[in-house]
Amino acid sequence: MNEIFVLLKKGNRSALLAAIINTIIAIIKGAAYLLTGNVAMFAETMHSIGDAANQLFVFIGSALSKKAPTDRFPAGFGRLVHLVLLGAVLIVGIMSYETIVEGYHHILHPTESGGFLISIAVLSAAVVLESYVLFKAMKEIIHETGSSAKGLAIIPVSFKNLRKGKPATKLVFMEDMVATLGGLLALISIVIAKFTSFHQAEGIASIIIGLMMFFVVGRVFLDNAAGVLGESDEFMEQKIGNMAMADPGVKDVQEITVIKEGEDLHVELEIEIDPKMTIAEADDIKDRLEQKIMSQKGVAEVTIEFDEDDGRTTWSSDMSKDILEEKRVREH
Repeated sequence: MNEIFVLLKKGNRSALLAAIINTIIAIIKGAAYLLTGNVAMFAETMHSIGDAANQLFVFIGSALSKKAPTDRFPAGFGRLVHLVLLGAVLIVGIMSYETIVEGYHHILHPTESGGFLISIAVLSAAVVLESYVLFKAMKEIIHETGSSAKGLAIIPVSFKNLRKGKPATKLVFMEDMVATLGGLLALISIVIAKFTSFHQAEGIASIIIGLMMFFVVGRVFLDNAAGVLGESDEFMEQKIGNMAMADPGVKDVQEITVIKEGEDLHVELEIEIDPKMTIAEADDIKDRLEQKIMSQKGVAEVTIEFDEDDGRTTWSSDMSKDILEEKRVREH
């Protein structure tokens, strides 16, 4: 039990904060929906319930993924966060479906909703709270990627570096971005329905919110399905390979693999050295390379193997077009 509490302290804080705030928002929205019968409010209630449950699972998954390797699972539990996120998106998918169906029914059978002031007050408060969580997630992206930005500059920089963020933080970022936009959309639809005879606006808003939620489902599913399978990091492979070739004792890089295990990178490197080299000299090369590679952000484990030089250099320091494109995306 003590181990669980220790692991929970290492969980993604953005996800925990988002789960708490979205739970509060869901309760308030749910109460407002029961009082007003507003279909846009129903959509936002479903959205907040899905986000709260989702982000709670994300927090737990990110914490458990920090568990140390065991005899049964020697590779550790890094990929657990991806499995949890795949399960979490199912919740959002169900909520998305319900939101779209309710909006569709309202378009077919539009009714005038009551409690205009209650709806406006609740949604306005929700937008403010969700914007706060979104901004915290943006700051977390900045921190995780080693970027620097202050004030409003955090917003564009966080979008540019979103791909490099941790899986849990990216999920919170996307969910609360959609939640903030959904809240604004719901506000607009309620105002339109109140001051015009176009009561279908609330149903249309509900469908759009549901579709935005499905977008998050698709994006998170694709990202984390790759993580579960064990996605390689080609940019880091090229970078570490070049780093190894820069060492005077390394003749060639025979093979290199950098696998993403949750939030960590595991490096396996096989290099060629002079067969006349002593064990002590080879050990010095290993120590130098391990120190340099472990200093790279996200690297948690390094395995280095040696082979004798075959007299041919197969490693190319020139990055391929695909890797250059990946580098461009990461840096911009």
